[in-house]
Amino acid sequence: MNRKSWIAKVSGLAVASLVLVVGPANASDYAYSKSRSGAVYDYAKVLSVTPAVRYVTVTTPVKECWEDVEYYSVSNREPGRAGKTLFGAIVGGVIGHQFGGGSGQDVATIAGSLIGASMANRSFNNSGYSTSEYSRPVRRCETNYQSHQEERIDGYDVIYSYHGRKYQTRTPFDPGKKLKIRVDVRPAS
Repeated sequence: MNRKSWIAKVSGLAVASLVLVVGPANASDYAYSKSRSGAVYDYAKVLSVTPAVRYVTVTTPVKECWEDVEYYSVSNREPGRAGKTLFGAIVGGVIGHQFGGGSGQDVATIAGSLIGASMANRSFNNSGYSTSEYSRPVRRCETNYQSHQEERIDGYDVIYSYHGRKYQTRTPFDPGKKLKIRVDVRPAS
């Protein structure tokens, strides 16, 4: 074998081995995967993750109860109203019967009975009630509202690098060290 052909063979083998070694090395940097829908996915290196925090005012009802005293009064009629009115009519009739004579005496007896019953009833109305004061324990409750601030995480602002370029997005979760991205590959027109 001459020297030129030997150098050509060795050079060809060297180039072929470089292609075989460099090709898989580049392919390992970008782990492409294809989904059933035909979309192409890859992973990008996450440079930083910052939680997107929102402050929310939370209001909660708080029921507060305590023991209190309630005062009330009860008015009672004294017993015997009918008896006192009847007694007044009898006394009035006896007194009325003392006046006049004949049919005038009958009229005076009836008038005396009516006046006596009326006076007894009126005196009973003025003094016939008694009022009693009472107290009882009562449980009273009131609902008040307390407010406080809470932090809510709305997502995560992620800065990532893909093919030497930086990008930013917001995700609903912390992606960790790698972020799965969709790669849009189409011919330029």
